[in-house]
Amino acid sequence: MNVFGIHDFGLFLAAGILLNLTPGPDTAYILGRSIAQGRQAGIASALGICVGSLFHTCAAALGLSAILATSAVAFGAIKLLGGAYLVFLGVKILLDRRRELGLPSNFRRRTTTAAFRQGFLTNVLNPKVALFFLAFLPQFIDPASSAKLLAFLMLGLTFVTTGTIWCLLLAWFASALSERLRANPTITAWLNRAVGSLFVFLGLRLATTK
Repeated sequence: MNVFGIHDFGLFLAAGILLNLTPGPDTAYILGRSIAQGRQAGIASALGICVGSLFHTCAAALGLSAILATSAVAFGAIKLLGGAYLVFLGVKILLDRRRELGLPSNFRRRTTTAAFRQGFLTNVLNPKVALFFLAFLPQFIDPASSAKLLAFLMLGLTFVTTGTIWCLLLAWFASALSERLRANPTITAWLNRAVGSLFVFLGLRLATTK
């Protein structure tokens, strides 16, 4: 696929899906809401996180495109910095010992609206999510592309779509999945190793590709 300067779309899709499957704060929040308050609250939480991811996609697309639209060199520099960040994340994930997935159980407000709002704010106000979008998406866009904004949006929407499907599945099968994630650390350990290795690969690939 080479639409709007996007390259290696298959690799992007595989990386995005693998990343979405890796347990993290969003996973813990959705499972916690689902188990404590039921499926409806879990779905609302998943949709809130989805909207938060859309916010990060638009922010990254508009911000970087406005700054770098006329400079392929600057965009290339952003890609290299992002690659270094991905290598750092990958090494950190590989070296970090996997701890038990802690699920929140107490929530101040117990309505579906509150679940949606907190999911949205949890995602939007997480600086690591913003930094990840800025580092990850540019790796699959040609610095010489004249349609970086559309490329960002297409990649972002693809990532959000796969993530939303997974989050909704989490909310739907919350009880069984949460028990599996907590009772079988092998699953999360395998996912962490896979994601860490993939991030290192993507970062090093930049250093060896002209």
